[in-house]
Amino acid sequence: MSRRVPSGPSTGSGSPRARLTGGLYAITAAVRGRRHRDVAEAALAGGASMIQFRDKSITTREMLAQAAAVLAICRRHQAPLIINDRVDVALAVGADGVHVGGDDMPVAEARRLLGPDAIIGASADSVEAAAAAVRDGADYLGVGPMFATETKPDAGVPVGPQRITEIKGSVKIAVFGIGGITAANAAEVIAAGADGVAVIAAIAEAEDMIEAARAIVRALQDVCAR
Repeated sequence: MSRRVPSGPSTGSGSPRARLTGGLYAITAAVRGRRHRDVAEAALAGGASMIQFRDKSITTREMLAQAAAVLAICRRHQAPLIINDRVDVALAVGADGVHVGGDDMPVAEARRLLGPDAIIGASADSVEAAAAAVRDGADYLGVGPMFATETKPDAGVPVGPQRITEIKGSVKIAVFGIGGITAANAAEVIAAGADGVAVIAAIAEAEDMIEAARAIVRALQDVCAR
């Protein structure tokens, strides 16, 4: 029986958590003179199902303005917007949730502040870390880095798709592979058991961002149709 990877945003109503799906999870980056909103617009046009706003280099005031602009695009496409790290920014702009890493606000505290309907994502590089995130209330996990990546210099040594298999077998929530994922290797991550892939550079740095997103979505759909 083939698995289905969504080819675009969920059109379901209800809480943000009800709209959490797999597929292509695009993370914005202001590179090549592009704005976060440009990357989000292109990724969604290419079939992304969810967007994460991520920028550690700007002020809080700038982040609020740019995240609000991305949120307007996500609302138009009926796609959830997740804010990386910053629970305060997510609250201020009315985003659908946050993604937190090991050095960020704990999952349980983020859940307390954002409430039961928010989407809370957590980074996990081991079965133990995954179990702790689930226990504390995470809705999905970002596992990686899958492959070598220059986007996050502090990402650590690649853990490979095998780690997806290990973690997916131990949890009942969505699992996304992240780190160095492209249209050429995305199928490996899905084949290992991931519900979707989180992508930064392969879209944000592409000459044609819409086509880059489409290529990744096609790769995901192909492996799930086998």
